[in-house]
Amino acid sequence: MQTEKLFKELNKCTLCPRNCNANRNAGAKGVCGVDAGLYVARAALHMWEEPCISGSEGSGAVFFSGCNMHCVFCQNKDISNGAAGKEITIERLAKIFTELQEKNANNINLVTPTHYTCHIIEAVKKAREEGLVIPIIYNTSGYEKPETIALLKDTVDVFLPDFKYMNPETAASFSKAPDYPEVAKKAVEAMVNITGSCEFDNAGKIKKGTIVRVLVLPGKTREAMDIIKWLYETFADSIYISIMSQYTPMDTIPAEAAFHDLHRPITKREYEKVINYALDLGVKNAFIQEGSVAKESFIPEFNGEGV
Repeated sequence: MQTEKLFKELNKCTLCPRNCNANRNAGAKGVCGVDAGLYVARAALHMWEEPCISGSEGSGAVFFSGCNMHCVFCQNKDISNGAAGKEITIERLAKIFTELQEKNANNINLVTPTHYTCHIIEAVKKAREEGLVIPIIYNTSGYEKPETIALLKDTVDVFLPDFKYMNPETAASFSKAPDYPEVAKKAVEAMVNITGSCEFDNAGKIKKGTIVRVLVLPGKTREAMDIIKWLYETFADSIYISIMSQYTPMDTIPAEAAFHDLHRPITKREYEKVINYALDLGVKNAFIQEGSVAKESFIPEFNGEGV
């Protein structure tokens, strides 16, 4: 689909599984919280990704405003609701990409990009014409339509999806998305079909492939294990699984009983239980986190830096 035609799709937006049909071109905001404008909250070197992404130089992280998930435990609430961020042009986004490359970024890391798919395709094309050569990473919640992922075949080198839930009840309670498990499965399959197995350069930096993030939520170790089981049985060693312990309880989480466990970090025992399960299953291509990483200090300031 040509980019011009894709922009017309925003007259009745169905880019994501919410299928909200908002006329974003007319100024209406979708479930994502934004209209057809392009809003970016931060663009800077980011050191807190997986080692093959950040390395020692940093990942060129571009944090977009808005999100189609609105998880009750969201760590980036300042931008996920679409309230923060500066409106820029596609030409400026392309320039941001090349500026990050000039700062020796290992890659361009598109954070929460789904609702800007058409903008991103055009910006990457322009940036490559201007000398962009580093990989493009699509850093997403995993709540994606295979049809939208297919549009990114010639744009994205590395997919970095979350796989948040395996239980529809959990997905409904925490993100009002009971279809999330089945949607995420199809999305990851579409991503792996595009990238194939992971490839790295001589320095261990990722060039191509899919890394799936599993954030272990407090009280949900069984669910995390079920996700890892499905990923390993489906893709074996063609993907990497990033098992994350960094869940940080935010003061915006409601007080209802359904969210009781979300008011605390995960325990060392919970995380080790999930890691040991993955090892016993035979998972070899995995990233794990060591020490205490459940800190709000790891959440960057969305102050317009680099925009």
